[in-house]
Amino acid sequence: MYKSLLDKIFQAYPMYHKIGSAAYKEGLENIEALMDITDHPERKFKAVHIAGTNGKGSVAHLLASYFQERGCKTGLFTSPHLVDFRERIRLNGEMISEEAVMAFFNKFQAQFDQLEPSFFEMTTALAFHYFAEQKVDIAVIEVGLGGRLDSTNVLSPLLSVITNISLEHTQMLGDTIAKIAKEKAGIIKPKTPVVIGEFHPESFPVFEDIANQKDAPLFLAENNYSVSGPFDDLTIKDVLGRTLYEHIQLPLTGEYQLKNLKTFLQATEVIEELWPAEKDVIPQAIRNMVSNTGFQGRWQILRRDPLTICDVGHNPGGLRLTMQQLKQYTCRQLRMVFGMVKDKDVEQVIGMLPQDAEYYVCQAQIERAIPAEELAERMMRHGLPPSQRRRRPRRPDFCGRKLFCGGGTAGS
Repeated sequence: MYKSLLDKIFQAYPMYHKIGSAAYKEGLENIEALMDITDHPERKFKAVHIAGTNGKGSVAHLLASYFQERGCKTGLFTSPHLVDFRERIRLNGEMISEEAVMAFFNKFQAQFDQLEPSFFEMTTALAFHYFAEQKVDIAVIEVGLGGRLDSTNVLSPLLSVITNISLEHTQMLGDTIAKIAKEKAGIIKPKTPVVIGEFHPESFPVFEDIANQKDAPLFLAENNYSVSGPFDDLTIKDVLGRTLYEHIQLPLTGEYQLKNLKTFLQATEVIEELWPAEKDVIPQAIRNMVSNTGFQGRWQILRRDPLTICDVGHNPGGLRLTMQQLKQYTCRQLRMVFGMVKDKDVEQVIGMLPQDAEYYVCQAQIERAIPAEELAERMMRHGLPPSQRRRRPRRPDFCGRKLFCGGGTAGS
């Protein structure tokens, strides 16, 4: 029953993850109509709304862990999913049940079909309805794409967060940092605080201007915290150099996660001004982030022997940080399984890949995926010829070597 319903959903609604920009519907008319049909669930729970080019998923999961450690009934909406559609919608870390998905569509699908919504519009309506029905204390909501015209932007959140800006989805969001920043800044609401994760000379003035227009208090996380030490023993200091926390265990690895951690810390500081916590749960929230929320796919160590790492970085800004992290490791032979989708900056990404790796190209079973043969040809033009040998990543002859999985897909 559930599987057949899910197949029907994937076929019936345009899905960005599969077909790209053809599934992107500009404007909020559809989602507003869906909110009317479902009795405006977006008005029935507190929310934190998170946009950004990279890092928004990590920050969302950290904040969800934080609220769970506070004892809050916590919803979490992210995209895309990696394996199971239900990963997108979680309650206290647990995926939405198959029964809840079926009940929602059995109740509303006939009305939805008249509107011809996109997959993400429909999924947003499902998430908001579920969180309202479950009477969550707070929901952490990740933007699907952009911000201003994203389906999630019908929310009136407690706090808005914009992690960072780099060039991505330029065909829809604009071809400059400033244009993309303006789209992301669309989630800034009147008199609602906004946290900006990182300073960029082209984007920050845009955020400042829009925040001033809307009388929204603005906070820049990058300037207010410093984080140092190994990931299992971090020290966090404030802007004055005072130690806030010692011996913090961050289960995420990758230097870029330290930037996300600063954004999270700034967000929690603002939240506690608005909604005081009974006790300090920051260390536990960070330490238990993966177990609390089911987070996966960001420099995720799948196996230790052989060391097998998976990362869903998919744009130049994210891949640049991932490649920096990769350089910190040494191995006898680096092997990379790599695939991409058509609407990314393929040439720039390929140009960032290490020359000393052995490559195995792959092709996801979606329309957006670049055919493996075409990707191989483009890599050869960069002096990165894929291996002609057929290998399975789990064969014993990978023992002692490192496998890096990259080229994940983004969007909804």
